[in-house]
Amino acid sequence: MSRHFKAKYPFLEVNISRAEGERIITKVLQETRAQKSLADVIQTPAFYLHALQKRGILGEYASADDRFYPRNFKEEKYWTTTYYNPYVVLYNTKLIAAQNLPQRYEDLLHPFWKNKMILEKDKIDWFTAMLHIMGRERGLRYMRDLSKQNPMLRIGQTLITQLVAAGEAALQVNSNAVTVNRLKQKGAPIDWVVPGPLPGLMVGVGLTSQAPHPAAARLFVDFLLSKEGQQLYQSAGRLVARSDLSQDENMKVRGAQIVPVDPAWAENFDEDSKLLKEIFSN
Repeated sequence: MSRHFKAKYPFLEVNISRAEGERIITKVLQETRAQKSLADVIQTPAFYLHALQKRGILGEYASADDRFYPRNFKEEKYWTTTYYNPYVVLYNTKLIAAQNLPQRYEDLLHPFWKNKMILEKDKIDWFTAMLHIMGRERGLRYMRDLSKQNPMLRIGQTLITQLVAAGEAALQVNSNAVTVNRLKQKGAPIDWVVPGPLPGLMVGVGLTSQAPHPAAARLFVDFLLSKEGQQLYQSAGRLVARSDLSQDENMKVRGAQIVPVDPAWAENFDEDSKLLKEIFSN
């Protein structure tokens, strides 16, 4: 994306620093405590953007293109979704027959699935979203029962998808549909199912409140949210929320109900992180 931006605005330099969700928060908080701000723009899951906004680290800015985004895909004046990733159930098509596929989340608690599953650990947004979808009490009970199925715990969505494709596990509980689709298109024996409402992890973009280059930062945000920028995301296989662009047909055909992960759920971040580590601890 930065390459296309630089081609359009060759007089601006773009330096990208990559890190995972919690590491971004740690890095930004450390810089803030040291009273130095090196980042102009932050793109990360909305869960973390909300936490940064509450700490005063995100500044106010609403792009002119913000009007094309549904209200539940943004936090007014602070950040807007650039793309989103639905959490689906991934399976190996050679190992799992169609009649055995889970139709409901509760089906994963059947003895058939014990020792056959893998779960990407530390996915706090997925965990919290499922508690809201199911209801907190029922959701926690479900998670504890799911842990008794002895799922393998791993980190790294691409790695886990490859492990399922290789037959190291028959099924992944919390998989990113976009990653699955990419590997499936290359011929991997994998697919995904919709056992209920799917948590939609929103990845958004916002300006830092102490952006060293605020004018250039606003221009970069405008580009990411523009129709041109969003079409670039789509060409890379991403799912976008912009209302004047066509939505993913695969999701429509499978009847997927996407539940955007409400960033306000981050208010329970510390408690839910502790619960997640306690439940899935092996």
